[in-house]
Amino acid sequence: MDAALNQIFFPQTYQELFSRWAKHPDAVPYAGGTMLFSLQGSRTPALPRKLISLDKLAELRRISRTERYLEVGAMVKLSDIIYLGKIVPEALTRCLEGIANPQVRNLATIGGNICFKDRRMDGSAPMIALDALYELRSAQSSRWVSASRFSSLPGPINLGPQELLSRIRIPLEQWNYTICKKYPAAGTNNSGGFMVFILKNQKDTLTDLRIVFTGSLILRDKKSESILVGRRLPLERKDIHTFMDHWRIYLSAIHSMDDLLLEKVNNFVKTSLLALADG
Repeated sequence: MDAALNQIFFPQTYQELFSRWAKHPDAVPYAGGTMLFSLQGSRTPALPRKLISLDKLAELRRISRTERYLEVGAMVKLSDIIYLGKIVPEALTRCLEGIANPQVRNLATIGGNICFKDRRMDGSAPMIALDALYELRSAQSSRWVSASRFSSLPGPINLGPQELLSRIRIPLEQWNYTICKKYPAAGTNNSGGFMVFILKNQKDTLTDLRIVFTGSLILRDKKSESILVGRRLPLERKDIHTFMDHWRIYLSAIHSMDDLLLEKVNNFVKTSLLALADG
């Protein structure tokens, strides 16, 4: 890195951060940097000419909990969330445990995972399934958006110019059944992704169901999910067949995803449901 051509700022407050950003609108916020290094594949990767390091902002590292929510700052490391233990919803823990290796998880931040622009990284799937909320800050204001609205595809993430993801609020609801599946990238047309299947039941009745895939696109069909809500457990085969008919119609409209990956996703959903069937 040429010191004469590069600048790195280390703000310690939001006021200082947005003041620097206003003076240097081409500066790029910098979190753990793991994705930047991995994409370039070099020991000395090229960095943007101006960086705003978020490392000194204590507010972005805070973790708090109420009876209903777990809140984590965008600069909290993936490993730190895992170490919180059973208070973290199982779908999120399983997802984070499957990301890279311990060394990377000690550096990578949850905000960096969520805000990757080119595709939706693994962390987006459990956040969407769990109905997480994201706090987005700018110099003038802050706003909350749902994980699904923030990450919707096609198109970029729902982050305005000089706006920063500051906090993630995760509902602490009890999910009775959780299955997750990571699909590694395979070839030029298959970028892989992450799948979450969670449900709630009460007195042997399925009361909620969420099925989410994130990768080069986001898959979720609420109409299909609603077919099984209210059904008795174990599920009857005819109800599973009805669901799968609607699910296949939904998938048939997806033309921007590798066919083999789509087939794997479909099989995962079918297998997960059959595990809940009678006999």
